[in-house]
Amino acid sequence: MHQEETILSFLLGIQKEYGSAIPFHRFMAEALHHHRFGYYGAHITDVGARGDFSTSATLSTRLGSAIASWALARAGERGWKRLPLVEIGAGSGELARTILRQLGWFRRLHADYVIVESSPVLRTRQKRLLGRLRVRWHDSVELALEALGGRALIFSNELVDAFPCRLFEKTPEGWRELGVTLSPEGGLSECLMESHPGDPWFSTLGPLPTGQRVERHDSYRLWLTSWASSWREGSLLTIDYGDLAQDLYAKSPAGSLRGYWKHHRLTGREVYARFGKQDLTADVNFSDLMEWGNQLGWENRRLNTQREFLQNWTPHPKSEERDSILDSPEGAGAAFKVLEQQPRKQLL
Repeated sequence: MHQEETILSFLLGIQKEYGSAIPFHRFMAEALHHHRFGYYGAHITDVGARGDFSTSATLSTRLGSAIASWALARAGERGWKRLPLVEIGAGSGELARTILRQLGWFRRLHADYVIVESSPVLRTRQKRLLGRLRVRWHDSVELALEALGGRALIFSNELVDAFPCRLFEKTPEGWRELGVTLSPEGGLSECLMESHPGDPWFSTLGPLPTGQRVERHDSYRLWLTSWASSWREGSLLTIDYGDLAQDLYAKSPAGSLRGYWKHHRLTGREVYARFGKQDLTADVNFSDLMEWGNQLGWENRRLNTQREFLQNWTPHPKSEERDSILDSPEGAGAAFKVLEQQPRKQLL
């Protein structure tokens, strides 16, 4: 009970900081990443069957095998003698283990595998699993790139969706941002905040009905900008669930914001329950990622479904994985997208 009162006091303090309501992106940031109260900061136990959600890497080894093949091909194109790999947000560590095993002992001798992990809980889990596989950890992408001389093949699986997103709703008067308000007793409710009539981003969404909700991962864009200048050569592979803007929001009139707790999908008011004890996520707008990359001087090399990526890089999977959910055209194979980007000017 004492901890819940402490959380309430903490949130009321943030509300006072903003004056009346907490913007949703700040609420989500604290719920996920606060060092004491946040889900990734303190309370996540594991990823997979024993956690609150599973990822592609915990369901099958095929994704890791495909990434290993992709990385070897991209390093070979550039004539690199060493294989500099940076995985961002490595979860349970299963994906890293699969990739390193797929490389084989000889290629591992010529590989620099670096993990950038912000969750102390998950980093501990990763070190237990990967301690003997010549893996290094860094607190930021900037530090990882500095150690690798600015040359790296960077990749992530289900990373973008864990970044706090802004939440908007279309009203008869236009687009309004959403926030949350708390009463001194702990009651929580959504509220409409300021309008954004001059934001050109909304014009890229097409005609959407009144009541439509959308999410935007501004925090991810700021994070990309923070390290982009340190990256001079390589490729960036982003794997996540989502779609291009014109398809993403049209099929989700209530938005895609949701929570996961003990493998239960939670929507509506349940998103606000169990502060810091459940995952929060939203689908990724890959149109945004491509545009943000353009603004940073990156080239969008390819956008595939996960099914296409797996078929390109592991065309002959093991028989027991042939019907894997990862490449199902009705499931994760189509719902997940794989975006590859690279600096426009680099030494090849």
